[in-house]
Amino acid sequence: MKPNNIKILLIEDDQGSREALLILLREFAIKGCSSGAEGLELLTGERFDIVISDLLLPDMNGIDILTRVKLDSPRTEVILITGHASAETAVQAMKKGAFDYITKPLNIEELRIIIDKAVEKGQLLSENVYLKKQLRDKYEFASIIGNSQAMQQLFSRMKRIIKTDSTVLILGESGTGKELVAKAIHFNGNRKDRPFVAVNCSAIPENLLESELFGHVKGAFTGAIKEKIGKFEAANLGTIFLDEIGTLPMHLQTKLLRVLQEQELEKVGSNRQIKLDVRVISATNVNLEEEVKRGNFREDLFYRLNVIPVLIPPLRERTEDILPLTRHFLEKNCRAMQRPLMHLEKEALEALEAYPWNGNVRELENIVERIVALAESDQITVRDLPSNIAKSYLEGAPTGFTASGIDLEKTMDDIEKRMISEALQLAGGVKARAALMLSINRTTLVGKMRRLGMEL
Repeated sequence: MKPNNIKILLIEDDQGSREALLILLREFAIKGCSSGAEGLELLTGERFDIVISDLLLPDMNGIDILTRVKLDSPRTEVILITGHASAETAVQAMKKGAFDYITKPLNIEELRIIIDKAVEKGQLLSENVYLKKQLRDKYEFASIIGNSQAMQQLFSRMKRIIKTDSTVLILGESGTGKELVAKAIHFNGNRKDRPFVAVNCSAIPENLLESELFGHVKGAFTGAIKEKIGKFEAANLGTIFLDEIGTLPMHLQTKLLRVLQEQELEKVGSNRQIKLDVRVISATNVNLEEEVKRGNFREDLFYRLNVIPVLIPPLRERTEDILPLTRHFLEKNCRAMQRPLMHLEKEALEALEAYPWNGNVRELENIVERIVALAESDQITVRDLPSNIAKSYLEGAPTGFTASGIDLEKTMDDIEKRMISEALQLAGGVKARAALMLSINRTTLVGKMRRLGMEL
């Protein structure tokens, strides 16, 4: 922010000092007044970034002004000027929320440094507020796409969950959006302004996982050259999301159970208890009840985690959500790749809806990104889809066979031509690579292209 955009109010009863400061700080948008009452009146009608006030004024003291400013405009920083500095005054000012104080006679360079720091703090706070709003907007319920009855039931349950601090277990196949649901619960709940810490339990080596989750003290093991804060401690007052909780080793399941029961932890190598206030949301794509029966997961831990279960249905069970999801991903990727908005032809949508989507929403998102990157036209046809989706659809699509018959040779040629076009597109035009995708040799591919009248 440029200095002339920084609004400063100077409250100083000594006319000489006031006029000197107004000149020396003229690079800022600065206004001056001689009394506390006048200053408070200006603050009522205008917002200032910084207030610089003398501690002793004829009608009130700077602490009173500080208290009023922080009550009406908490993000306005207050710098106090005093000719009678004392430790007691400084402590009182800082406790009331003063940014800093400076003693008379004033050192203008010291004052400028304090102002710069106050401006920097204000900018960081503004950025923090903006980023938190962006996060809340990104993870509001409306950002989770789904018109199906199953998703509406999920939203209804989530709206009840956010009013509690209960432990949540999110169940669903890989790619269904379990972390997105966890973030939506956090950023719409009472802890939205506190940390959200995500941990993928399956992605961290077992020998590092305990330290990663609970932290360690210096010297706890070879290589522990300094103390480490674990994920639970980092999430204090907020939410920790434990993804793939079913992969947690048995000895760590025992330690996690104790943390959940006692709301306190011990770092690796320490016997000191650290109190916690953390909401736990966990997720898994395996059947934990079956894992309990097999002896791979503690039954008591399962009950602790499964206070409120949330099931995310797989995409194949909610095909009515494929169109809105595809449109959402098309808009996102077309914007990112600076392409005009693309549209699905009817047959292409039918092909997407007929596909089983074993990779769920994540697979759909990746495929749409590929289509936007590779498709030549803004109209997406079946031939723009990956070959496995197109082939599955074409094999199951109506043949058009009627009492008058059908041109079998032409129909087969059309299918073959589409498959070759798709393979060439995915292979970037490299025939040898396309032939490999089609499980034929390059010579056969060239022969087919020649026979079908395709451009070589």
